[in-house]
Amino acid sequence: MNTKLHALCDSLGRPLDLLVTAGQVSDYIGARAPLGGLPKVEWLLGDRGYDA
Repeated sequence: MNTKLHALCDSLGRPLDLLVTAGQVSDYIGARAPLGGLPKVEWLLGDRGYDA
């Protein structure tokens, strides 16, 4: 059994939101959850793992 940690950080790398999911859960689900509370931004940088 494994887990994934999804982190939403500000421009200084400080965590704004963290989400832990089971390892078999799709990255799309893990990425979508914290984005709901995201403030309006000019840039959004994501890990290439979310680009599948």
